[in-house]
Amino acid sequence: MDGPRVRFATDETLAANLPGTEVLLVWDFLSTAVREAWPAADAVRWVHTASAGVDRLTFPALLDSDVVLTNSRGVFDTPIAEYVTGLVIAMAKDLPGTLAAQSRREWRHRESERVGGRTAVVVGSGPIGRATAAMLAAVGMRVELVGRRGGDGVHPSGALPELLPRAEWLVLAAPLTDATRGMLDAATLAALPPGARVINVGRGALVVQDDLADALASGHLGGAALDVFEREPLPADSPLWGLPGVIVSPHMSGDILGWRDELEALFVDNLAHYRAGEPLRNVVDKTLGFVSSTGSA
Repeated sequence: MDGPRVRFATDETLAANLPGTEVLLVWDFLSTAVREAWPAADAVRWVHTASAGVDRLTFPALLDSDVVLTNSRGVFDTPIAEYVTGLVIAMAKDLPGTLAAQSRREWRHRESERVGGRTAVVVGSGPIGRATAAMLAAVGMRVELVGRRGGDGVHPSGALPELLPRAEWLVLAAPLTDATRGMLDAATLAALPPGARVINVGRGALVVQDDLADALASGHLGGAALDVFEREPLPADSPLWGLPGVIVSPHMSGDILGWRDELEALFVDNLAHYRAGEPLRNVVDKTLGFVSSTGSA
């Protein structure tokens, strides 16, 4: 069998390259080019994105079509869990304060917080959320996992309001859907206990950023670690850069050394399945906006 013909496209040239294309690999998962160029997609049967989230691809024309959508679920689970656990420990032990004092050559003794025995609520019960919950539990935290539906150690999303008042750490690892967009707003933040911390490794639009900034500035929250934002890169004039207790990172929580190789291997394996007429891995349920499996959301 002859090998596939490969076309490379940028945002600007995608529309010109789409006609006759059967398989589309979206490497730049933050791009909106697919939505804009989709009218030229006259032969596409399968779209794969090099990311776990598919929110940039869930536009009506693709959702209403017969095109199969797959994602890169499985590549980022452990790296993101490690990143979140590292953030929890760093914030509890005030590593940012230690580094700041060191930069001033200042010897400033102080006490830090215990991690073991603290309560973390992890929102998102897919592979990333489950890996994060397991790793936080391994360092002694009490973990409550929340998903779209309950079961198998997972609280349904409707239980989140009753969990928030005891969430000393709130970790967002949920996909961005109509149901989760803006889920962390002023009311949700007010339900958290004073001094709680928020970590977002899901999508920026899960959070109403102005409400989060207000909760941080007022002192109600003890801090936040944010890896994703409504607008990326985060504008230089955003108040989040300078608020006390905030760690800003540039959407890198899952990007370990070798991550591109893992993404490539996943796609190549799926392409082999596709050419052989076999079921694809990581097929996204387009009615939900994520890969659906029993007990995950």
